[in-house]
Amino acid sequence: MLGGAESLKPRAQSLVPRQLLSYPFFGALPGQCGVTFRVWAPAARELRLVLHGGPADGEHSMPCHEQGLFELTIDGIRAGQRYGYRLNGGDERPDPAGRFQPDGVHAPSEVVDSSTFEWHDASWQRPARRELVIYELHVGTFSNEGTFAGAREHLSALSRLGVTAIELMPVADFSGSRNWGYDGAALFAPSRVYGRPDDLRALVDAAHACGVAVILDVVYNHLGPEGAYVLQFNPLYLGDRHSTPWGRAVNLDGPGCEMVRSFIIDNAFHWIREYHVDGLRIDASHALIDTSPSHLLRDLAKTVRAEAGAAVLLYVEDHRNLASIVGDEGEQAWGFDGVWADDFHHVLRRLVAGDAAGYYSDYAGSTSELARTIAQGWLYSGEISPRLKRPRGTDPSAVPMDRFVVCLQNHDQIGNRAFGDRLHHVVDRATWRAVSAVLLTVPMTPLLFMGQEWAASTPFQYFTDLSPELGRLVTTGRREEFREFPAFSSSEARSAIPDPQSATTFEASRLRWTERAAPHHADVLTLYERLLALRHAHTVLGSSADVRGESFAPDERSIAIRRHDANEDFWIVACLRDRATVALAAEDDGREWTLVLSTEDAAFARDPQPPVIRFEQPTRAVIDFARPSALILQRRAY
Repeated sequence: MLGGAESLKPRAQSLVPRQLLSYPFFGALPGQCGVTFRVWAPAARELRLVLHGGPADGEHSMPCHEQGLFELTIDGIRAGQRYGYRLNGGDERPDPAGRFQPDGVHAPSEVVDSSTFEWHDASWQRPARRELVIYELHVGTFSNEGTFAGAREHLSALSRLGVTAIELMPVADFSGSRNWGYDGAALFAPSRVYGRPDDLRALVDAAHACGVAVILDVVYNHLGPEGAYVLQFNPLYLGDRHSTPWGRAVNLDGPGCEMVRSFIIDNAFHWIREYHVDGLRIDASHALIDTSPSHLLRDLAKTVRAEAGAAVLLYVEDHRNLASIVGDEGEQAWGFDGVWADDFHHVLRRLVAGDAAGYYSDYAGSTSELARTIAQGWLYSGEISPRLKRPRGTDPSAVPMDRFVVCLQNHDQIGNRAFGDRLHHVVDRATWRAVSAVLLTVPMTPLLFMGQEWAASTPFQYFTDLSPELGRLVTTGRREEFREFPAFSSSEARSAIPDPQSATTFEASRLRWTERAAPHHADVLTLYERLLALRHAHTVLGSSADVRGESFAPDERSIAIRRHDANEDFWIVACLRDRATVALAAEDDGREWTLVLSTEDAAFARDPQPPVIRFEQPTRAVIDFARPSALILQRRAY
């Protein structure tokens, strides 16, 4: 009962076709007089809205409209109202598009009014794509607090470092108290373990005040194994046409797919509209299998940019090396700003650390491979992958270099290792300095993973907090993943792999900010600050809009990169293994060589062994490297 108050009576609203509706569409949407509850539940014969507390406390029957859409507006209620839905007389379930789950993904949702937050970023302008230096972080392990507020406290440090964008690993709420974020269950709700929705807004607002953009990692290729109640509202969310490593694929091209696609696009736009994030990074787009005439992500990019503006940054993670992902024209072009290009990481890791198992078996780890990757953006452009035994990749020759996002480490490349060890844990400090210099001077867009700028001592391990029964399966599955690796061929060796379900695995992955001032850590931090300062001070050292880089391998141990325009001419030379002698020959244009930076400078190395540079003639420089290191040389006019 509603107590007879006219202002609290529910009002059914007729629905117009989806394409005529403005965003947002799904969820509990506050208005001037009350809240409109809109949920997509084609599996429901009957759907009742359950309100907890307040003047409209109780259950309310919801009218069903076209395509299984239920909608009801109740006047007189406001933000903070707890609610859920009862399908076909069964147990109450949270809203699949709920904006906040204060008591977890299995409990009632909370109405959130995004319009009440006081933003201070009206004059904010996103950095241009060429200016991006992306910093990936996991909110739960980035700070001692493990919250949005805790992350906010370190934004000024990232700005001073030279970071221009942070990439938040997924924040959609999940089952339990800790997770990487890729097991999202409540896709519209920031996880309550990180804070309230306004805490995420405050983080974004503060980032903008520091001159830092925010890119949010979102997962649409699968749902978390616990608490994803959207499947009870609509079993057609997953289809039977395709499968992925997570099971049945999200239904993007089968019966009922229209509303699945709308749900995903609505989710993407909601993060931009309600949280002012500057862009999205779509996880594992290769697992979004879509045979319809226009791929979901093409429609997503087109719709989001039409609603939010062309300046929104859109990226994907995709191992297929498809140029069409970042193409702007043609029916197959998705129009994304960039793609995570893993070949750079894989070649370098094989080169300096010797990894050869799994996908590393596709790489020789040669400097010539590295030079080719830097020159064209990725290595595989249609060649046969020995591991996959089929062609991989397409021609990248028309793709601007700034659309390739490259790294030395990220959450996958660390966390998917048995012990979560970072690259700088397995190579010496001199090598780490050298590869860092390469990363921060390539013509592609560099990505850092939290803590690498000071060679953090902490690993980043795989962690979960699922129910005991499911958790045991995850622990077993995690350890069995490594059965084929020689180091884990025995059950005893596999049992030493950290248990994802253990809280200690999560705590071991938390950054220790105090170590930034310690010897060796501080030296690496100084190097990163100097390299990024150079990158920002000299346009020619930033990400390039050209469709090709300039790099070559003098020998099997060294790499050389040239970055130049009409005004400036930089050469980055790195010995990545052992020792080497490298000769550089430049054209005779009246310029002389100047040393700008060496990773063996005393400011970066406690035991410096600087390379010896001999300028044999104005156009020729010979460099003797005593160990792995990198130089930045500039050719200046006489």
